[in-house]
Amino acid sequence: MTLRKSEQKVTVKMSLRLGLGNMSAVQEVLVLALMLVSVFALFFSDLELTYKIGIAALAFSLVFLTSLASQLLKQEKENK
Repeated sequence: MTLRKSEQKVTVKMSLRLGLGNMSAVQEVLVLALMLVSVFALFFSDLELTYKIGIAALAFSLVFLTSLASQLLKQEKENK
């Protein structure tokens, strides 16, 4: 069975879809901004290595917790 072009519906979703899961667009932009700031702090600053490792660990944990919270909220919506 084939559909004509007039019968096909196209839905456009505003999302960057960078493998960050089912986050909203605002969450994705904030995570990308955090990644960008952490990259600048790691590579273009004159900090000691221990501080750079701490910044990288903090940025990774924040991105991980954000995606975890997004998945939990999605599951809560599905259960209701």
